[in-house]
Amino acid sequence: MAPTSPVRAPKTSLRKRLVKLAEVLLKPLYWWYEQRIEAEVRQGQLPKHLGLILDGNRRFARELGLPGHEGHEFGVQKAYEVLEWCLELGIPTVTIWVFSTDNWKRSPAEVETLMGLFVREAKRMAQDPRIHANEVRVRVIGRHDRFPPKVLEALEELERATAHHSGMLLQIAMGYGGREEIVDAVKSLLLEAAQTGKSPEELAEELDLQHISERLYTAGVPDPDFIIRTSGEIRLSGFLLWQSAYSEYYFFDAFWPAFRRLDFLRAVRDYQRRERRFGH
Repeated sequence: MAPTSPVRAPKTSLRKRLVKLAEVLLKPLYWWYEQRIEAEVRQGQLPKHLGLILDGNRRFARELGLPGHEGHEFGVQKAYEVLEWCLELGIPTVTIWVFSTDNWKRSPAEVETLMGLFVREAKRMAQDPRIHANEVRVRVIGRHDRFPPKVLEALEELERATAHHSGMLLQIAMGYGGREEIVDAVKSLLLEAAQTGKSPEELAEELDLQHISERLYTAGVPDPDFIIRTSGEIRLSGFLLWQSAYSEYYFFDAFWPAFRRLDFLRAVRDYQRRERRFGH
């Protein structure tokens, strides 16, 4: 049997120590850079409505050698962090997409894990002192007919517990799909027309953009100015399709749990540097 090399382990150990040393030495520099960007961002115009597509939880977990579904735990903690960053900047409305209509196609085990997570976090948020201290009002949007009763009860309690707040509006998109939202808005219009005896021709004659907007899940809420998607995917995947006609997008390569405050500030700075013309 060939003797094992006595060199590899020390080299690996040295490399780890050097990486750790570099992180320690660079930490003050990163902190200074972050503070500089934050000061710049606070001088600019902030988005009134920020949309967040939380993508990459499962791939993040797999890179760590963990089962994919365990990535959702990391994703939850990151969501709390990002919401605190939004509160610090004073962004009035935030919409986060946590479960799409397509996500029902995932394995029963993963869906069950997510349902349990939703119950736990809804109960936690309903009593979270940060939510109440900052007057955060929570609304849950989407199709909820397939959610188990325990999930619906927890979500309804969260909405009730924050309904009187007047601070940030946090919309949690669950069981959400942009196409489904538009279909539901049209269905609502047709049912209202049938109840009032209005003919299809009369409805078609008066139908305009406002009729649809007023029947969306987000009725009464300003359209998102800025939408961030993590994980390197460059697509909408159905997020706020109607509302995002003039939104600015920012696609970030890292997975959602790896999204840093520095990355968030740089994204907002990028938004501030854009010229929004709205078709003009």
